[in-house]
Amino acid sequence: MSGLPTNYLTPTGREEAWRFTPLKRLSGLHDAATSVLDRISIELVGSVRAGFNIETVASADLPPKSTTDDVIIQRVRATASKVTHLKIDKEAVVNEPIFLKRSAGVEKEFSRTVVTAGAHSKATVVVENEGAGTIGEEIEIRLEAGANLTFISLQEWSENAIHLGRHHAIVGRDATFNSITITVGGSLVRLLPTVEYSDQGGNAELLGLYFATDGQHLEHRVHVEHGIPNGKSRVTYKGILAGAQARTVWIGDVFIRGNAEGTDTYELNKNLLLTDGARADSVPNLEIETGEIVGAGHASTTGRFDDEQLFYLMSRGIPLSEARRLVIRGFFGEIVGKIGIESVQERLMNRIDTELARVGE
Repeated sequence: MSGLPTNYLTPTGREEAWRFTPLKRLSGLHDAATSVLDRISIELVGSVRAGFNIETVASADLPPKSTTDDVIIQRVRATASKVTHLKIDKEAVVNEPIFLKRSAGVEKEFSRTVVTAGAHSKATVVVENEGAGTIGEEIEIRLEAGANLTFISLQEWSENAIHLGRHHAIVGRDATFNSITITVGGSLVRLLPTVEYSDQGGNAELLGLYFATDGQHLEHRVHVEHGIPNGKSRVTYKGILAGAQARTVWIGDVFIRGNAEGTDTYELNKNLLLTDGARADSVPNLEIETGEIVGAGHASTTGRFDDEQLFYLMSRGIPLSEARRLVIRGFFGEIVGKIGIESVQERLMNRIDTELARVGE
């Protein structure tokens, strides 16, 4: 633990960053006194193809390019001796998605991954998380000038998994970053999808959906920092909760620094409650230090089914359970459709159908 900052303090739950998180359910990942395994738990599905390479290197040879005050990520950085590096070649166009799969062990574990998108490259990277595990992770995504990267993170954990992670993108000049975060499993999932810009003209779109059932705590804390002029960002996250003890948290922070003239940003969060007692916390935040921007805004809604939609479907002979399923597919369809991989899209919607049937909605 010698790599931890000298001011490291174990969270108590009273800190703003941790006030929504049930610390007792973290299995000690946040506590420096808890021993956690240093393990490479992510690997390439299939073989290396033209346009990219993947290797394991010493963490000292590939240090983080970003800073963080998140205590989990500080522990990950202090513990992980090696890092998985996926490097997409300069000017490469990788037509087929690159799949990475995480093999969770029975021990508590920390891991680091770096994805580098070379200048003017284009690729899609899919990270699949399945099974049971107790994991703290950092994925740092570096987009060089003109790169176009779609990053898809799938949390399809079993019901007892614990997953704490940060997915941080550094967007270069005129680069395009598309992030899609899907969370439909796990006992407790707390993710930090974050973005910063290293040069002008960067464009980031962060999409996400989450489906929480009874006893699940799914937390997504989005942060976009505009510290460079002429950057653009869009954030859209949608959630559905089914079960009296279902709990979700969405925090959307956008920070426009004083030198970030020409910024264009908007963030949106929508939540749909299916059950009495389910709780969705939604906190959009917008901090602006300059008035010389193209636009900035945010919105958040939480509510129940649209009775008119259900009535319309049922009036045409569709049973209530099927009508609910169709409404939910429509609610999520905007984001799932952006994945662009038919097998993954159908698998996710089937998982959601299964969860709905299990909770009896």
